[in-house]
Amino acid sequence: MSTRRDRFDQIVLEGTERFEKLLSGRYAGTEFAVEDVPPSDPAPWEERRIVLGRLFPADGGMPARIVVYRRPIEARAGDGRDRADLVREVLEEHVAALLGVAPEDLDAGD
Repeated sequence: MSTRRDRFDQIVLEGTERFEKLLSGRYAGTEFAVEDVPPSDPAPWEERRIVLGRLFPADGGMPARIVVYRRPIEARAGDGRDRADLVREVLEEHVAALLGVAPEDLDAGD
């Protein structure tokens, strides 16, 4: 029997698969991660709001990393379908930021 966390991880995994082609080449090593909650100390440039995900650009030999925060997303999404849609939106936002394009300009094979 899968746990709520396992089901959420699966939603994120399925969402990341949509972006594999877009991230090939320069961003092929991009890592995706799930954490329960964002750190309580946002970066100075971040707004004071609830964070659903975060992009950490590549730095010092470390690949770019996109983190999705499970509990804030679950708190905002009613059911599994809403949760999957919200995860997709968060991933789109951060992949687009990584690539330097608007989210609506992504062509991830929808």
